[in-house]
Amino acid sequence: MSSSIDEVFHGFTEHSFTHNNETKIFYRGGQGPAVIVMHEVPGIYPGVVEFARKVIAQGFTVFMPSLMGTPGKEIGVGYSLNTIARLCVMKEFTVFATNKTSPVIEWLRALARYAHEECGGPGVGAVGMCFSGGFALGMSVDKHMLAPVLSQPSMPFALNKKLKSDIGLDEESLAQVKARVRDENLCVLGLRFSKDFMVPDERFKRLKDELGDNFIAVDIDSSLGNPHGISPVAHSVLVYDNVDQEGHPTRQALDQVLAFFREKLLTAS
Repeated sequence: MSSSIDEVFHGFTEHSFTHNNETKIFYRGGQGPAVIVMHEVPGIYPGVVEFARKVIAQGFTVFMPSLMGTPGKEIGVGYSLNTIARLCVMKEFTVFATNKTSPVIEWLRALARYAHEECGGPGVGAVGMCFSGGFALGMSVDKHMLAPVLSQPSMPFALNKKLKSDIGLDEESLAQVKARVRDENLCVLGLRFSKDFMVPDERFKRLKDELGDNFIAVDIDSSLGNPHGISPVAHSVLVYDNVDQEGHPTRQALDQVLAFFREKLLTAS
């Protein structure tokens, strides 16, 4: 039996935020420094909300914007395929271009500034997943972004050699992020399954080449015959394909994300 919208978002409040005449809704819950939780395809389905609750339980305020889809709607094949089709034609998202930052990141940066003003603390964190997986990198041009997490960053779609190594950032923004890595010791956490064709080896190698040791790569073995029986087509590290079992690589990855937020936002001076 599917849950009602009220049940899915119990404990969260719905708000709207406008920047540059662009208005989107977001869901807010918890207390403490802010973490922006950006959903994966097809939208804020119940599993994404449960992930957000785990972030809240660590002592954070979650700001969870709805970037596409129907908030609270259960995930399904038809729903997901329809959302992907819409994603490909939405001007807010850079799906097929190289060396370009998705326009929606400007709105997300403004939301992060607002969240930091609202919640205080040393700064904010952000986690993107799937199509939004690389957005936290673009948000890292701002000094208050202290804990960016890139979970299965899938855009631009890896349709050719250039796109496979692209990290969804224009040259100026990349230079600003690299300056923060050099001058402020900014760290970026990245997660993926090793055989996920949507997050090719070339993309993680490029992130490592650009950010050096400050790019912390979590590469979960999904090759055939891997010890944990993870499917070669596994994609969603923190939500759909996450296994809440002690010692499982996806549980360890989730724990690492939560520890990253605590280290950067709760223990930072």
